[in-house]
Order: sequence, then C-alpha cells, then structure tokens
Amino acid sequence: MMRIAVCYNQTPEYSNHGEVRDRIADRGSYDQAKAVLQALHQLGHQPELISLADNLMDFLRKIERFSPDLAFNLCEGFWGNAHLEMNVAGIFELLHLPSSGSPPLCLGLTQDKLRSKSLLLQHGLPTPPFCVAKLGNGHHDTAGLNYPLIVKPPFEDASQGIEALSVIDTSQQLKQRIQFIHDVYRQPALIEEFIDGREINVVILGSENLTVLPPAEITFAPELSRKIVCFESKWAPQSLAYRGTIPVCPATITSAETRLVNNVGQQAYKLFGCRDYARVDIRLRNQIPYILEVNANPDISPDAGLACAAGVSGLTYNQLIEQILESASQRKEPY
Repeated sequence: MMRIAVCYNQTPEYSNHGEVRDRIADRGSYDQAKAVLQALHQLGHQPELISLADNLMDFLRKIERFSPDLAFNLCEGFWGNAHLEMNVAGIFELLHLPSSGSPPLCLGLTQDKLRSKSLLLQHGLPTPPFCVAKLGNGHHDTAGLNYPLIVKPPFEDASQGIEALSVIDTSQQLKQRIQFIHDVYRQPALIEEFIDGREINVVILGSENLTVLPPAEITFAPELSRKIVCFESKWAPQSLAYRGTIPVCPATITSAETRLVNNVGQQAYKLFGCRDYARVDIRLRNQIPYILEVNANPDISPDAGLACAAGVSGLTYNQLIEQILESASQRKEPY
C-alpha cells in the first residue's frame, strides 16, 4: 500500500486570459482527480486529494502534512495558465517526490507548439507546414503554405482557442483570426497548413519498455462545416460539433497504416522524453502521418480517449491507473 497525493489544479473563475468558456476545460482536472482517487482506493492504496490553487505555500504544506510516497500529478497548469504546467512538475522534482507522468522539460516542450514543431522537423518527423504571426506586429509570411490554413494559440491545450472559424480560406479571414488570438490569448498565432486527412490518435504507455495501444480515429459527421476537433467537440455536449465528432477505437485503418502511425508516435514519444503515458495526435494524408501535437499527461478520465484505447486493449480503468502508478514508482529517481 502506498500513500499517494492525487494532485490537481484549481483555476480562477475570472481571468483576462482566453475566453470565459475556457474555464470549463480547466476544471476537468478535478474530474480526473476524483476518478483516479476512486481507482487508487479500490487498488488498496491510501490516496488523498490535494488541490493547487492560487496559494502555492498552502499546496506545499498539504503535501508536507500528508507525507506521500508518490504524487499522481494531474495538474494542468497554475492559476489558469497552462504554460506553467511544467513548473508544477518541477515542484515535485525539487521535493524529491516521485510523480506520475512526464518530466518538466517534456511538459514545457509539448506545451509550446512552436518549439514542438521545430523539434519534430529537425528530427525528420512530419508535421504540417507552418509560420508564426508574432504578438505585437502580426507580421507573418505564409509563402509556401496552401489554403485552407488553421490558426491556433500555441501555448494552450484542451482545444482552447480552436473553433470552426479557426480554419480559414482567405487572407482577410487570416488577418481577423490572427487578431483574435493576439487579443484574446495574448500570444503569437500559429498558422498551419490545414491537413484534410484522417485524424488518428496513438496512445503509448510506459517509460523504458513502451506499450502502444490500438490507435483510435476521430470521425466527423458530414454536416460539420469543418472537420476538426474544436473546443465544442470536447466540452459542449449539446453542440453539433460534440455530437458530430465521434471517436472510433480501434481505427479502421490497414495494418500497414497502423504500423506507420504507431512508429511515428513512438518516435515522437521518445524524442520529447514522455513518461508513463501520452497521446500523439496525427493527421494521415497520402500515407504521410503529420503530427499535430504530442500530448504529455493527457486526460485520463474514464471516458477519455486514452482510457477507451486501454479498454480496447483489454485493460480495465483500474488496471490502467495501476500500470501508470507502477511505471512512476519504479523510477530510481523522481526525475
């Protein structure tokens, strides 16, 4: 039996960063934490929920009082800022407290889509062609990029800042969307060539010895104006986008395509130094697996894609949590 601190982040109700609706996604950390807490109880451990809000010292005092053997790290940022996710993992390293999931450097790199894409290209891994509109002047060079394009905030997760209007067909639409990212998210705008292909998710477990779960495909209803996983697809159950974005696991792809996406997914997992579990999002077009994003420490709620892929592979939810826990606890050092 282990004493396990199940750590999750609380976010402010109001913020001058992002959209008001983004708070819905931010609060998902607590839902994950409750599910993991229940699984750990059923596995015979002694878990305790510990929240990270605006008072860091209070968080540290709670951990000190509980004196855990390990932290199950479900923190997705600090005080509404997803870009600080790596800093929370760094706290556990400074405390010499083993924690689940990826290390700070990995979280920092994967949270920064600009550096992620540059790193992928440097190592010969395919990702959609892109450019950046810097905050302040909005200057960008789309030479070589083919319309349609998609415009994203590079430092957010959970599809925050992504909607049907993110996919654009004209220079006027591009200008408007860049301004939206600058004004609402206060960061540069990532401009990518939109890959009109099949969307595949590759889930990988482990640290030294990796296990690749059956890939899933995100299918889109014909009535959707844009075939993308947007904010509403994940967080607005009453919306057309939510109802029309349907995960299928295992994906109905050929064995050759499965080997292709799994191989690229594993290369990306190792390149970024992911640990315990991660999801690699891919768009498959003309047999080229374009990596959209590497998701270190993705959602592991029972109804999330990662848990569904684990279920298809034969793992119950409790077994998934136990496997992540064993991977984390076997590390000789907490970092």
